[in-house]
Formats: sequence, structure tokens, C-alpha cells
Amino acid sequence: MYRNIVFDLGGVVVEYSPRDFLMELFMNRRTEDIVYDLTFGSKMWEELDRGAVTRAVANSAMLEQAAACRRGFEVRTVLEEWQTMLRTKKPTIKTMCKLKQAGYRLYYLSNIAQDTLELLQKRDFFPLFDGGVASCEAGENKPDPKIYRLLMQRYRLAYDETLFVDDSKENAQAAYNLGITSILYKNRQSFTRALGTCGIELPASTSAPRAAGA
Repeated sequence: MYRNIVFDLGGVVVEYSPRDFLMELFMNRRTEDIVYDLTFGSKMWEELDRGAVTRAVANSAMLEQAAACRRGFEVRTVLEEWQTMLRTKKPTIKTMCKLKQAGYRLYYLSNIAQDTLELLQKRDFFPLFDGGVASCEAGENKPDPKIYRLLMQRYRLAYDETLFVDDSKENAQAAYNLGITSILYKNRQSFTRALGTCGIELPASTSAPRAAGA
């Protein structure tokens, strides 16, 4: 019997689709690929999520590398605007409210920088979580097994009583390899079906909190 549902944040609870964001900005595949490698796909972004550098240090390093590639304007635009894509996924919040109503404990496990975590903690949905682990605080990023084990140990969660939901196949697989049942999030409909397959039936209706910043 499952008692705990663990959610990734970006891509599951809030919108996070860097490729789509870059496409809307530039509408040029080559530019999108170059800028992605300089920002979201860079080692510096990974270090930022891991809490190894501050946002100021990371931005400075990315801008320096961008200038060397003559992409300074594009990268600066991304760094100034990227958080606008973090819109609250209201269907997920509604499902979370129903899970909470049904008695499940909710947690988060996310690769996320400190300032972005603080931004999301101000939103009305965040009190739905009973706890969680962020990579910036743990010093480890998914799919490293250490961050999954940290969550399980911190909250004394039983592996066979826990579901993990992530939009990354690699991250979902890492949880599965540790003995945690995993759901690869694609959309609300497939998520609801997956919960049903796991024996979790949602209440017919419930009231969701107002999603600040949506």
C-alpha cells in the first residue's frame, strides 16, 4: 500500500520546458541549441542546482562564455527572463489536493537552485508538501542515488510505500533502481491513469489553493 507521493517540481508541479522557452524567444534551431548549451545544459547550471555556486557567480560565468561565442545578448535575455516559464501547473495542484484529502503524504525531490526554491516556497501550493529535499541543499543532483536515499532517510519513508513522479526518464529510472515505484510524468491524464494502476483512486472533487504566480 502506498502512503507517500514524491514529486519533482520543475516539469511536474510548475512548468519547466527550456527548449520550448528558447524556441519562443529565438525561433531559430541553431541559436536555440547554442544558447541551451550555454545555459540550461551547461555544467554551470548543474553546479547551480547542486548549490556549489551562487546565482551571481553562475550568471557571470555563463555570460563570459557567451561573450566568447558572440552570444552575450541571447544568454543575457535568457538569464533575465527564464523564471517566467515557471508557471504553476494547476492540474497537478488539483491532483495534489485530492491526494492530500485522501490521506497521502506529499514530498518533493527536485534539482533546483536556492533562489528558485525560495521563489516556489512563496506560492500557495507549497504547504501541501509534508517535506522534501532540494539538490541545492543536499549538494547532490538527481539521478545520483544519494539524493533519493537522503529523502527516504530524512523522513523515514518505506521504499515499498512510496511513489516517485518525475518528467525525466533518467530520474524516474534512478528511483526505480532503488526500489521506489516510479511514474514518468507526461500529462495530467496519463498521471491519473498511472495512479489508478497503482491502486490510488482520487476523490471526486476538492478545492485547490489559489496558485500564486500562475
